[in-house]
Amino acid sequence: MNLTFGLYAADKPTQVVAQFRPVLTQLEQGLTTTLGEPVIIHTPIYPTYDLAISRLAKGEVDFARFGPASYVLSKQKNTQISLLAMENKSDKNTRSGYIIAHANSSYTQLSQLAGQSFAFGSEESTIGRYFAQLLLSEAGVNANDLTHHQYLDRRDKVGAAVAAGTFTAGALKSSTYKKLIAADQPVRILKKFSLATKAWAAREQLPAPISEALISVLMQFDDAQALKILGKDGFFPADDSAYNRVRDAIKSSEALFAE
Repeated sequence: MNLTFGLYAADKPTQVVAQFRPVLTQLEQGLTTTLGEPVIIHTPIYPTYDLAISRLAKGEVDFARFGPASYVLSKQKNTQISLLAMENKSDKNTRSGYIIAHANSSYTQLSQLAGQSFAFGSEESTIGRYFAQLLLSEAGVNANDLTHHQYLDRRDKVGAAVAAGTFTAGALKSSTYKKLIAADQPVRILKKFSLATKAWAAREQLPAPISEALISVLMQFDDAQALKILGKDGFFPADDSAYNRVRDAIKSSEALFAE
């Protein structure tokens, strides 16, 4: 049996492959045992969030691992997409995101970014766009209050741009920030926030035995080395309501950051 697992290149594609192959190898083994036939998982890596979302919505991949916003947007395109599991991060179904500034800057709160510039990630990124824009708007900073802003597509590019002083501030996930600090890049946290962990979702009409097998294998997943490479501690049962805050962020962004 051949299955297709969709991913997007939020980081360098080579890094994405290295991060996911150990987990997928274990999934193949678990599914082979559960389903009673050999299972091979193919992994197309799409260059944009939009393309990955479209592929799952159209049923062109069997299942995918998406950030919260990509999951919500895919459900908007096809309500029959089903949530298989949520990632476990330190025994929580939430993770951290940061709005960062240059280490030598004097900013202490988001409201001070009025009249400054901001680097967003992808236009479909949960942290890199939607939550960042929600938090800025809640701080009273809207798009027309910024001198300029730009979508840089990848979070590593956001970090590099803020470190270089090309942009005043930017949004990225905690692991990207840790890499910047480890590389002695001059950045610091301006605002920390929490959001739901990433979603593993299945296409419309994925046969029930396969969907149930995926859920079972994910719930029992305990390969410590594969999880360490992924940067997670396992999986939690699906809870679609955990993404309601993301839905609010998307609505807010559409209203306040329309260009």
